Amino acid sequence: MDTTQTVLEAEGIHRDFPTAEATLPVLKGLSLRMKAGETVAITGASGVGKSTFLQIVGGLDRPTSGEVTVKGVSLNQQTEKQLAGFRNETIGFVFQFHHLMQDFSALENVMIPMLIAGHTRSVASDKAELLLEQVGLKDRLSHRPNQLSGGEQQRVAVARSLANDPHLVLADEPTGNLDTGTGRKLHDLLLHLNAEKNLTLLVATHNQELAEQCDRHLEMNDGVFRE
Repeated sequence: MDTTQTVLEAEGIHRDFPTAEATLPVLKGLSLRMKAGETVAITGASGVGKSTFLQIVGGLDRPTSGEVTVKGVSLNQQTEKQLAGFRNETIGFVFQFHHLMQDFSALENVMIPMLIAGHTRSVASDKAELLLEQVGLKDRLSHRPNQLSGGEQQRVAVARSLANDPHLVLADEPTGNLDTGTGRKLHDLLLHLNAEKNLTLLVATHNQELAEQCDRHLEMNDGVFRE
Protein backbone atom coordinates (compact mmCIF):
# COMPACT_ATOMS: atom_id res chain seq x y z
CA MET A 1 0.00 0.00 0.00
CA ASP A 2 1.27 3.46 -0.90
CA THR A 3 2.02 5.18 2.41
CA THR A 4 1.47 8.61 0.83
CA GLN A 5 -2.10 7.66 -0.02
CA THR A 6 -4.93 9.23 1.98
CA VAL A 7 -7.19 6.53 3.38
CA LEU A 8 -9.53 8.58 5.58
CA GLU A 9 -10.74 12.16 5.33
CA ALA A 10 -13.29 13.43 7.83
CA GLU A 11 -14.12 17.10 7.36
CA GLY A 12 -16.18 19.28 9.70
CA ILE A 13 -18.04 16.42 11.40
CA HIS A 14 -20.93 17.56 13.56
CA ARG A 15 -23.28 15.15 15.32
CA ASP A 16 -26.28 16.38 17.26
CA PHE A 17 -28.68 14.21 19.25
CA PRO A 18 -32.24 15.34 20.00
CA THR A 19 -33.33 15.21 23.64
CA ALA A 20 -36.67 15.89 25.28
CA GLU A 21 -35.68 19.47 26.03
CA ALA A 22 -33.23 20.48 23.29
CA THR A 23 -30.66 19.31 20.76
CA LEU A 24 -27.42 18.04 22.28
CA PRO A 25 -24.31 18.75 20.19
CA VAL A 26 -21.76 15.95 20.77
CA LEU A 27 -19.30 16.42 17.90
CA LYS A 28 -18.52 20.01 16.97
CA GLY A 29 -16.73 20.18 13.65
CA LEU A 30 -14.13 17.40 13.94
CA SER A 31 -11.69 16.90 11.07
CA LEU A 32 -9.13 14.13 10.62
CA ARG A 33 -7.00 12.91 7.73
CA MET A 34 -5.09 9.63 7.85
CA LYS A 35 -2.49 8.23 5.46
CA ALA A 36 -2.03 4.54 4.68
CA GLY A 37 -0.25 2.72 7.49
CA GLU A 38 -0.75 5.50 10.02
CA THR A 39 -1.87 4.85 13.61
CA VAL A 40 -3.96 7.46 15.43
CA ALA A 41 -5.27 7.21 19.00
CA ILE A 42 -8.22 9.19 20.34
CA THR A 43 -8.49 9.57 24.10
CA GLY A 44 -10.97 11.44 26.28
CA ALA A 45 -13.45 10.94 29.09
CA SER A 46 -16.31 8.45 28.80
CA GLY A 47 -19.28 9.88 26.95
CA VAL A 48 -17.28 12.58 25.18
CA GLY A 49 -18.07 11.21 21.71
CA LYS A 50 -15.14 8.92 20.79
CA SER A 51 -17.39 6.01 19.85
CA THR A 52 -19.77 8.30 17.99
CA PHE A 53 -16.90 9.60 15.86
CA LEU A 54 -15.67 6.08 15.05
CA GLN A 55 -19.19 4.99 14.13
CA ILE A 56 -19.48 7.93 11.74
CA VAL A 57 -16.13 7.41 10.01
CA GLY A 58 -16.96 3.69 9.79
CA GLY A 59 -20.33 4.33 8.16
CA LEU A 60 -22.36 2.94 11.08
CA ASP A 61 -23.89 6.37 11.77
CA ARG A 62 -24.46 9.52 9.72
CA PRO A 63 -23.15 12.95 10.70
CA THR A 64 -25.54 15.83 11.20
CA SER A 65 -23.21 17.74 8.89
CA GLY A 66 -19.73 17.27 7.45
CA GLU A 67 -18.34 14.64 5.11
CA VAL A 68 -16.46 11.35 5.48
CA THR A 69 -14.42 9.92 2.62
CA VAL A 70 -12.71 6.52 2.79
CA LYS A 71 -10.40 5.56 -0.08
CA GLY A 72 -11.92 8.32 -2.19
CA VAL A 73 -15.51 7.16 -1.63
CA SER A 74 -17.86 9.62 0.07
CA LEU A 75 -19.86 7.75 2.69
CA ASN A 76 -22.46 10.53 2.65
CA GLN A 77 -23.40 9.61 -0.92
CA GLN A 78 -23.97 5.90 -0.25
CA THR A 79 -27.33 4.24 0.30
CA GLU A 80 -27.63 2.01 3.37
CA LYS A 81 -27.24 -1.07 1.17
CA GLN A 82 -24.16 0.38 -0.55
CA LEU A 83 -22.70 1.34 2.83
CA ALA A 84 -23.13 -2.18 4.19
CA GLY A 85 -21.19 -3.67 1.29
CA PHE A 86 -18.52 -0.98 1.41
CA ARG A 87 -18.01 -1.44 5.17
CA ASN A 88 -17.63 -5.19 4.83
CA GLU A 89 -14.99 -4.93 2.12
CA THR A 90 -13.10 -1.78 3.13
CA ILE A 91 -13.33 -1.22 6.90
CA GLY A 92 -12.49 -3.55 9.79
CA PHE A 93 -14.05 -3.10 13.23
CA VAL A 94 -12.85 -4.18 16.68
CA PHE A 95 -15.19 -3.26 19.53
CA GLN A 96 -14.86 -3.35 23.33
CA PHE A 97 -17.33 -6.25 23.29
CA HIS A 98 -16.19 -8.70 20.65
CA HIS A 99 -19.66 -9.43 19.18
CA LEU A 100 -18.67 -12.95 18.14
CA MET A 101 -21.38 -15.37 17.04
CA GLN A 102 -21.74 -17.76 19.97
CA ASP A 103 -22.91 -20.74 17.92
CA PHE A 104 -19.92 -20.63 15.57
CA SER A 105 -16.28 -21.62 16.05
CA ALA A 106 -13.42 -19.14 15.98
CA LEU A 107 -12.69 -20.21 12.41
CA GLU A 108 -16.30 -19.75 11.31
CA ASN A 109 -16.53 -16.32 12.97
CA VAL A 110 -13.54 -15.11 10.95
CA MET A 111 -14.93 -16.66 7.76
CA ILE A 112 -18.25 -14.80 7.95
CA PRO A 113 -17.16 -11.44 6.44
CA MET A 114 -15.48 -13.27 3.55
CA LEU A 115 -18.57 -15.40 2.86
CA ILE A 116 -20.70 -12.23 2.86
CA ALA A 117 -18.27 -10.74 0.33
CA GLY A 118 -18.82 -13.73 -1.96
CA HIS A 119 -15.71 -15.84 -1.36
CA THR A 120 -16.00 -19.62 -1.47
CA ARG A 121 -16.00 -21.57 1.79
CA SER A 122 -12.64 -23.08 0.87
CA VAL A 123 -10.97 -19.71 0.28
CA ALA A 124 -12.59 -18.22 3.41
CA SER A 125 -11.53 -21.17 5.56
CA ASP A 126 -7.92 -21.05 4.39
CA LYS A 127 -7.67 -17.30 4.94
CA ALA A 128 -9.38 -17.49 8.35
CA GLU A 129 -6.98 -20.21 9.48
CA LEU A 130 -3.99 -18.09 8.43
CA LEU A 131 -5.33 -15.01 10.24
CA LEU A 132 -6.01 -16.92 13.43
CA GLU A 133 -2.49 -18.32 13.29
CA GLN A 134 -1.15 -14.77 12.91
CA VAL A 135 -2.97 -13.67 16.09
CA GLY A 136 -1.68 -16.66 18.03
CA LEU A 137 -4.77 -18.88 17.94
CA LYS A 138 -3.63 -21.73 15.71
CA ASP A 139 -4.77 -24.25 18.33
CA ARG A 140 -8.17 -22.63 18.92
CA LEU A 141 -9.74 -22.88 15.46
CA SER A 142 -12.63 -25.14 16.47
CA HIS A 143 -13.32 -23.50 19.84
CA ARG A 144 -16.51 -21.52 20.30
CA PRO A 145 -16.40 -18.13 22.06
CA ASN A 146 -17.52 -19.55 25.42
CA GLN A 147 -14.50 -21.87 25.32
CA LEU A 148 -12.08 -18.96 24.90
CA SER A 149 -10.69 -16.42 27.38
CA GLY A 150 -11.58 -12.75 27.03
CA GLY A 151 -8.23 -12.01 25.44
CA GLU A 152 -8.60 -14.90 23.00
CA GLN A 153 -12.07 -13.74 22.01
CA GLN A 154 -10.69 -10.27 21.24
CA ARG A 155 -7.94 -11.86 19.15
CA VAL A 156 -10.62 -13.64 17.14
CA ALA A 157 -12.33 -10.27 16.71
CA VAL A 158 -9.05 -8.75 15.49
CA ALA A 159 -8.61 -11.60 12.99
CA ARG A 160 -12.20 -11.14 11.81
CA SER A 161 -11.59 -7.41 11.30
CA LEU A 162 -8.78 -8.27 8.88
CA ALA A 163 -10.71 -10.89 6.90
CA ASN A 164 -11.27 -8.77 3.78
CA ASP A 165 -7.92 -6.93 3.86
CA PRO A 166 -9.51 -3.63 4.96
CA HIS A 167 -7.99 -0.28 4.10
CA LEU A 168 -8.96 1.06 7.54
CA VAL A 169 -9.31 -0.66 10.93
CA LEU A 170 -11.35 1.06 13.65
CA ALA A 171 -10.84 -0.15 17.22
CA ASP A 172 -13.25 1.19 19.83
CA GLU A 173 -11.89 0.58 23.36
CA PRO A 174 -10.54 -2.83 22.23
CA THR A 175 -8.97 -3.55 25.63
CA GLY A 176 -11.66 -1.96 27.80
CA ASN A 177 -12.98 -5.34 28.91
CA LEU A 178 -9.58 -6.93 29.56
CA ASP A 179 -7.19 -6.99 32.50
CA THR A 180 -4.01 -4.92 32.25
CA GLY A 181 -1.68 -7.71 31.18
CA THR A 182 -4.06 -9.13 28.56
CA GLY A 183 -4.83 -5.62 27.32
CA ARG A 184 -1.13 -4.91 26.84
CA LYS A 185 -0.76 -8.08 24.77
CA LEU A 186 -3.63 -6.98 22.54
CA HIS A 187 -2.04 -3.53 22.15
CA ASP A 188 1.20 -5.20 21.10
CA LEU A 189 -0.70 -7.38 18.63
CA LEU A 190 -2.44 -4.40 16.99
CA LEU A 191 0.82 -2.49 16.65
CA HIS A 192 2.62 -5.59 15.35
CA LEU A 193 -0.09 -6.06 12.71
CA ASN A 194 0.18 -2.38 11.82
CA ALA A 195 3.90 -2.83 11.16
CA GLU A 196 3.53 -6.18 9.39
CA LYS A 197 0.50 -5.40 7.22
CA ASN A 198 0.79 -1.59 7.01
CA LEU A 199 -2.63 -1.30 8.66
CA THR A 200 -4.22 2.10 8.91
CA LEU A 201 -5.47 2.02 12.49
CA LEU A 202 -7.75 4.47 14.31
CA VAL A 203 -8.26 3.52 17.95
CA ALA A 204 -10.41 5.09 20.67
CA THR A 205 -8.97 4.21 24.05
CA HIS A 206 -8.64 5.21 27.69
CA ASN A 207 -5.21 3.60 27.73
CA GLN A 208 -2.51 6.26 27.65
CA GLU A 209 0.21 3.65 27.11
CA LEU A 210 -1.35 2.54 23.83
CA ALA A 211 -2.10 6.12 22.78
CA GLU A 212 1.52 7.16 23.22
CA GLN A 213 2.71 4.30 20.99
CA CYS A 214 0.60 5.52 18.06
CA ASP A 215 1.88 7.94 15.42
CA ARG A 216 -0.55 10.59 16.61
CA HIS A 217 -2.52 11.06 19.83
CA LEU A 218 -5.64 13.22 19.76
CA GLU A 219 -7.58 14.16 22.88
CA MET A 220 -11.29 14.73 22.45
CA ASN A 221 -12.75 17.34 24.76
CA ASP A 222 -16.06 19.18 24.46
CA GLY A 223 -16.62 17.86 20.93
CA VAL A 224 -13.28 18.93 19.43
CA PHE A 225 -9.78 17.46 19.05
CA ARG A 226 -6.62 18.64 20.77
CA GLU A 227 -3.38 17.07 19.52
